[in-house]
Amino acid sequence: MISLSPEQELLVSSLEDIADREFAERAFDWDGEPPWENVRLLADRGFLGVNFDEEFGGGGMTELDAILAIEAVGRVCPDTAEFLYNQTLVAPRAIELFGTDDAKERYLPPVLAGEDSIAIGISEPEAGSDVGSMGTRIEEADSKLVLDGEKTWVSNVEHSSAVLVWTKFPEGLGSVIVEFDWDGVEIQQHYENMAGHHQTHFVMEDVTVPEENVVTRGPDGFRNQLRALNWERLGSATLANTYASCALEKALDYADQREQFDQPIGEFQGIEWKLADAATDLEASRALTHQAAARAHERGRIPDRRDASMAKLQASEMVERVVSEALQVHGANGYQRGHPLEYLYRLARGRRLAAGTDEVQKNQIAASLKQEGLRDLA
Repeated sequence: MISLSPEQELLVSSLEDIADREFAERAFDWDGEPPWENVRLLADRGFLGVNFDEEFGGGGMTELDAILAIEAVGRVCPDTAEFLYNQTLVAPRAIELFGTDDAKERYLPPVLAGEDSIAIGISEPEAGSDVGSMGTRIEEADSKLVLDGEKTWVSNVEHSSAVLVWTKFPEGLGSVIVEFDWDGVEIQQHYENMAGHHQTHFVMEDVTVPEENVVTRGPDGFRNQLRALNWERLGSATLANTYASCALEKALDYADQREQFDQPIGEFQGIEWKLADAATDLEASRALTHQAAARAHERGRIPDRRDASMAKLQASEMVERVVSEALQVHGANGYQRGHPLEYLYRLARGRRLAAGTDEVQKNQIAASLKQEGLRDLA
């Protein structure tokens, strides 16, 4: 594990205290709704968007600090952690990295004040991992940018005023910010996924996009998109780590309290080994995630694709094992609808799909090995 600075230790301890005192009571009662009450409390106390520029209401810190913040609250409330992930490491982060000054000034302050959110639209019915085959495109007509296409499996649409849309320009891939109340934007269907969260399918027909809402385009556009996507992958790894941490803490408590055969079940070696394996898995995953974020800061805040994919792959596979074993420790109690372990189990499965499947991460790692060899692995 990396060593934390005194400032980082203070950040973590402060957020853990807030989570324990303010978030614990309702931690598993949000029923798929965003925890706006928690988000606004964090914004009021200066903990929302710690990695954003202070000019827009952020904390002027790093993405590693944002990851530490997500971990600190997610140990108690996974839904608050997921909201922080979406607000600080996905669409708003790409806007700050690559967007125009006008876009930053318009869209970032409400997000960092806990008043709005911004979704991200990448997947389409016929284009998931293969983003190069997407049909959404922008054409230039009469000095205007006109957008047509559709997106699906988009999270947080019901609670966002805008979405960062991945699209094809005549010269290649790029992205633009689209507001949901613009002419030509139509919500077609909301889906409920396994975790009870809503995802959305929407279409765009002859939508005029102002130049200031272009985030990336041109020869470097796709490269910049992938760089931003690496932060999404590290954020997804962080969420997986928080789910596992939350599940493991609950398993430890239950193993200490639950008695069978005249002793706490945590004293049986079979349970002890489950807990030991889970803790080891979790710490290895956190180490990879923290290391990738720390290296990104050294590289000008751009994550290395191999670092990001390794962390994401390890965390996605780890969380399913750890949460499953934590549920096993709880026995039939943990399997009941509404139990925290049952919810964490459903959340955990999604991490192997979101931000790139396990298979895509393995492809990225293999491609890096072929191009660069073992590098610092040797």
